[in-house]
Amino acid sequence: MNSNLHTPMYFFLCNLSFLEIWYTTGVVPKAIGVMLGASQTISVRVCILQLFFLLSLGSTECFLLSVMAYDRYLAICYPLRYKSLMNSVVSTCLVLSCWLGGFLAISLLAFLTSRLTFCGSDVINHFFCDIDSCLALSCSDTWFVELATFLVSIIVVVASCVATLISYIYIISSILRIQSAHGRKKAFSTCSAHLSVITIWYGSTMFLYVKPSAENSLDVHKLVNLFNTVVTPLLNPFIYTLRNKEVKQALWQAFQKK
Repeated sequence: MNSNLHTPMYFFLCNLSFLEIWYTTGVVPKAIGVMLGASQTISVRVCILQLFFLLSLGSTECFLLSVMAYDRYLAICYPLRYKSLMNSVVSTCLVLSCWLGGFLAISLLAFLTSRLTFCGSDVINHFFCDIDSCLALSCSDTWFVELATFLVSIIVVVASCVATLISYIYIISSILRIQSAHGRKKAFSTCSAHLSVITIWYGSTMFLYVKPSAENSLDVHKLVNLFNTVVTPLLNPFIYTLRNKEVKQALWQAFQKK
């Protein structure tokens, strides 16, 4: 393994890749089964379980992206102290906090959804069990669940997005103070891939979940969810590898050895 990849940034990337593998695995196989007509039924318990894991993994990704932005902030604004500020213990604690916070944030929401009564139509207008499609099938009063969804979205998505934005405000201000054009380009290249990923992720996630009511077009939601659950995880490896010299160098060395 290339020693240049033994840094906190690549540790965070490994966790992001691992997360997105499970995120996509939780959606794509069932979605393919639905489209092919091979598996078009799902029990209520499995539906709630799928909802819980997908939203938990999505929340974990929000936290993880904000931690990665903080990592870039330390690397660019405090380059001489970076290794002491972001050591292996700190990076491990931050990653564990992301995973724990992501799953805890959705636990109450999944519990409230499981307490709803479902009657009438049992056809989910989606290719997986999303919160809005479940609320649309419920004959109970969903106001409290919608409020909880909105509050959790504010805490998870908006708070992590604001933290990421603050990190990048400091990053950009530090980059602009660099005298040489080569130095500014080199500093910006260390965070350009991450900036591309967070723009795609937060834009689509805010559209889906940061809203006071679930009364929006589910057809539009299906299109955005398809982008979020399939296209974005597919694009991320290309974004990070094609815009990262160390990853490209490690891949080239691996191919040369073969």
